[in-house]
Amino acid sequence: MRSRTPDRLCAEAVDLARTAAEEAAAPGTVGEHVDAVADGDRVVTHLFECKEPGYRGWRWAVTVARASRAKHVTLDESVLLPGPDALLAPEWVPWSERLRPGDMGPGDLLPTEAEDLRLEPGVFGGAGGADGSGGARVAPGVAELADAEDADVEPGSPAAQPDTTARGSIAAVAEELGMGRPRVLSRYGLHVAADRWEEAYGPKTAMAQAAPANCVSCGFLVPLAGSLRQAFGICANEFGPADGHVVSLGYGCGGHSEAAVMPRPPRPAPPVIDETVVDPLPLRPDRAGGSVEESGPGEEFGHS
Repeated sequence: MRSRTPDRLCAEAVDLARTAAEEAAAPGTVGEHVDAVADGDRVVTHLFECKEPGYRGWRWAVTVARASRAKHVTLDESVLLPGPDALLAPEWVPWSERLRPGDMGPGDLLPTEAEDLRLEPGVFGGAGGADGSGGARVAPGVAELADAEDADVEPGSPAAQPDTTARGSIAAVAEELGMGRPRVLSRYGLHVAADRWEEAYGPKTAMAQAAPANCVSCGFLVPLAGSLRQAFGICANEFGPADGHVVSLGYGCGGHSEAAVMPRPPRPAPPVIDETVVDPLPLRPDRAGGSVEESGPGEEFGHS
């Protein structure tokens, strides 16, 4: 059991502990003696201030001890330890937990764990299948039955008929339906993605609260396939804030296709031409000092 009272001889060995700390530390970085802590019977740790820049609140800890019924104190170890008010670096976090959306750049690779909860095995167990042959993960009897059902009939005797056909294999059908991936989204991964999309473009956002209508009735909504179709779609309005993003059917914005119809600009009135107005002829001075109206060609030489 650890003793609460420091051993007297070990507690008095301050100079021995300081010498050991000065040998381990940089010159002039060992400060005043702070405390002597009993670590056990005849085992004491001396604490000294650390004056080295960047280690504020740290202390040099030098442990000394002596054998039973011995009067000679020996040195155990010396180490730099943080104090109660020490400036510490933040706790180390693995890179996989530090990664945030948008951190990836061109050429970056983001590996996924083999037991990633967001994924589950697809129709194929991998690029080469369960047995490395590239086949589907199904029972051999089921695969043979599916192959024989859609087998192409060749002319000739039954012995000439093929045993299997590539078109009728489950692997080919799965590939045609887009299910030939080694892993697919699990139910957990689906729910996590739905929660993330709901938080970014959902009915509780400020944009949706101020929108005149929801995306479920918008002509710019592109519905998704599968179970996500019931709750999400993709916005195709290039002027909307969520263009190209997955949006909740309860989301909305001011760019709703039916919220406001732009009125047609009025057509300009046709030009009006008044052909009944005749411009009067200008007046010219006569020989007597008066003025007469100019006449047209030939009128000046007419007879009265």
